[in-house]
Amino acid sequence: MDSGPTRDGPRANEHIRVPQVRLVDENGENVGVVTIEDARNRADNAGLDLVEVAPQADPPVCKILDYGKYKYEAQKRANEARKKQKVIEVKEIKMRPNIDQHDYDVKLRAINKFIGEGDKVKVTLRFRGREIAHQNLAFDLLNKVRNEVEEIAKVEQFPRMEGRQMIMILAPR
Repeated sequence: MDSGPTRDGPRANEHIRVPQVRLVDENGENVGVVTIEDARNRADNAGLDLVEVAPQADPPVCKILDYGKYKYEAQKRANEARKKQKVIEVKEIKMRPNIDQHDYDVKLRAINKFIGEGDKVKVTLRFRGREIAHQNLAFDLLNKVRNEVEEIAKVEQFPRMEGRQMIMILAPR
């Protein structure tokens, strides 16, 4: 005996294989527990389909309605829900330990913009050559960034070394 809905939606008409169902008619009124044959006959007389809306109930709940319209509206609801979701992206800002003040300001504006849009920001400091000997300057720079965006962002991952670069991840508050 099948227990759940099929891959492409709820079972309808001949695909419902239980002896009795709790029936809701086309006007939304509860008819009660009836045999599956009686439910199918009522649906045919109304010129509509018998659709299983709650297969996990005992007995399963079936409703008399237009199956094509039901599937269309379910798809429309799913599309609407998908439209309203915000996908959080991780934007990356790359800097160098000896960044100039104007360049720093430009990067900071970009960080503020990304966080304002609801995205996470990965701040990457790349070391070249002997710069790696001055990691304390990099920590100071990342702490300066953290302090300046403190009101709008929280640190999700504190500064840490990964190879020849130091990484910090900021997330919107």
